[in-house]
Amino acid sequence: MKVYELSGTTLSVALFTDVVNSKELLELMHAGTLEPEVALLNASLIPDIFPVLAAAHKTLVAKSRDSLTTRTLHSELVYNYSGSKHISESLKRCGISDSTTYILVARFGASEEEMIAMKTLIKGKEIDLEELEGKANKPQIQKHYKITGVELGISTLGDAITCRIAARDAL
Repeated sequence: MKVYELSGTTLSVALFTDVVNSKELLELMHAGTLEPEVALLNASLIPDIFPVLAAAHKTLVAKSRDSLTTRTLHSELVYNYSGSKHISESLKRCGISDSTTYILVARFGASEEEMIAMKTLIKGKEIDLEELEGKANKPQIQKHYKITGVELGISTLGDAITCRIAARDAL
């Protein structure tokens, strides 16, 4: 697990592979009983941590302005990562599904106990965040974010996603 400082708070992030309880996690999330409340992202759509941090910063800005688009801070993170303005489509595409086995879990302002609870919540193997790039589904990412080969000639996949996250509300 890694902890990042963001705008006066923290974002605790962990990466899991071989997850076997994604259906249960999804059910708890839909029922609003997921404890602790966390953001669960489909890690195959994440080439590196920087776009997640950009989405987290955007989430905190929306919270400070009392203008969250979704119901919770953590669903807002998934929504902001997607780069789309369609809430349900964003949560479906960038969040987890019943069969997701590769998950990035994140929590804002996690206490020591909540960080331990985050690790026990996910039934899978925790791996290092450095493995994101090697395990990213690059064709799926390019399709989802409409990233062209020309753009990748002058930019990285992570930078292209970050630009879309930052510019979404302006377009």
